[in-house]
Amino acid sequence: MPELLTTDRIEEIGSLGPESPDPAALVAELVGAVDEGRVADPDDTAYALLVAADILEQAGDLADALALATRAIAEQPDEDAYARSVRGGLLLRLGRSDEGMAELTALRPLLETNPNATYLVDELAEAGQPELALEWLTGALDAILERTRNQQHESEDAQDEAAAMIYGLTQRRHDLREEMGLSHDEYDNLADRLRAASDHALDALDEGPATLLFWPQAEFDALLLRWPALADSYPASWDEHRAQTERALVDASALGGADLGVVVGSVAGLSAFAEREGSDPTDEETQDEYADSLTGPDLRAWPPGRNDACWCGSGAKYKKCCLPRSRG
Repeated sequence: MPELLTTDRIEEIGSLGPESPDPAALVAELVGAVDEGRVADPDDTAYALLVAADILEQAGDLADALALATRAIAEQPDEDAYARSVRGGLLLRLGRSDEGMAELTALRPLLETNPNATYLVDELAEAGQPELALEWLTGALDAILERTRNQQHESEDAQDEAAAMIYGLTQRRHDLREEMGLSHDEYDNLADRLRAASDHALDALDEGPATLLFWPQAEFDALLLRWPALADSYPASWDEHRAQTERALVDASALGGADLGVVVGSVAGLSAFAEREGSDPTDEETQDEYADSLTGPDLRAWPPGRNDACWCGSGAKYKKCCLPRSRG
């Protein structure tokens, strides 16, 4: 019986990509598993197709990549914004500008409601339209600031959400303008002020490091095997653990957190630390102190670049690993 295509295998394929001696075989493995219903987790079906599309895109086969991105949309109709943005970017690269712009323009309102939707402007910039990407970011900022000035927020949560949107948009816009070699403008100055204010506020709160304790897959499994009592403190699976960590980092960023990242734990390290301190390794305070003690290679900055290796250690690109599957 043919083997199931697991999440781990999808990520392994994504990490190999076009650098594999036979990228076509990897694409065939992914698409074949989808066609034959052999994807272990049905929720990974669209993910597998997008990984295959990325391999084809990097190999220059944009037409077949487009076909797979279109299939991914059909597989995930309720959470298809990211796949649709990929499809829009591919259409632009193929010279089908009207169709590509129609796809991305339909998603443009997300820039005013979803702090994670900056993948839209990434697609525009990567398709050679950074000026339009900048225009969209500026327009979204204008709209949110106008509403903030002229409308009373329904609740404190709504006010916090608007502030998070403003922060995220100004930072992404600032980065894009730097990439374009443009001099500072009023919104860039606002981005600098917001970043400085958030850093100062975080320092004043003194709530600990801007990093989260993260367990690689083998260590996560060993952790729960060594100390079963921790099962109540962690998700049921490693996949849920990294998705939960990604969401927490996204939330921290939306609230103005800077210099975010993870510290990579190990069972041996936690055990030695607890023994040295005479503390219980299953105690939350012990784990926090252990996380504080980790430095150097145990630190991983977040977020990585879209095309860089994912922070979770899977080896796949961030844009094909934790980014799309936990941000939506």
